Amino acid sequence: MRGRPYRPEQLLGPLNLWEQKHAPSTLYAAGRTKLLWERRPRISIIGSRKASPEGLEAAHRAASRIAQAGGVVVSGLARGIDTAAHKGAIEARGDTIAVIGCGLDRSYPPENAGLQQLLMNEHLVVSQFPEGTPPIGGNFVQRNRTMVLLSHVSIIIEAGEQSGTMHQGWETHRLGRLLLLPRELLDARFEWPRELLKYGAVSYEGVAELLEILGQEFPLFETAFA
Repeated sequence: MRGRPYRPEQLLGPLNLWEQKHAPSTLYAAGRTKLLWERRPRISIIGSRKASPEGLEAAHRAASRIAQAGGVVVSGLARGIDTAAHKGAIEARGDTIAVIGCGLDRSYPPENAGLQQLLMNEHLVVSQFPEGTPPIGGNFVQRNRTMVLLSHVSIIIEAGEQSGTMHQGWETHRLGRLLLLPRELLDARFEWPRELLKYGAVSYEGVAELLEILGQEFPLFETAFA
């Protein structure tokens, strides 16, 4: 399936000044673009490519519950947490959006080519990069900004000191959106999780508390997560 080009406003509606600052001029989308038009919570689930078994299970479980409750799971189609999140939503018969750091005709990582095609056919894949753009490092910082633009909330499951997840966390703060951090990340030897907490991020312990916070934030989830 070939992607179509859109102005961000065509998919997301009017953008405020903060959203416009780093918004791409064009978004390329393949799949069900109505997932961006519907009035449903879009929840990014993000984290380490080299995730622990516990992290993968948490991402899969959270995505499944969010999808079952009617939310849309957003992630980046990377190895680890991203893949677990997309699969959790799919296996729950829910909806998911991938925001990728290369052209829609490329797949990264290569082993997710089949998953990407499934998302293009049955869900939605979005990129700010034209076809032919390879998955080079700097693209993923821009991709993370765009993922925040598409999402109402970002949830970090696991992350390391140099993780690209950090950039998405700060962009979430810049746009004034809810960022959820696992409590154990606050005990890490590096500082950025504690800094984000000072600027309004909310910590959670375990998937049950994570869902409780989302239930308080969105009436749609209130009874589903009870």
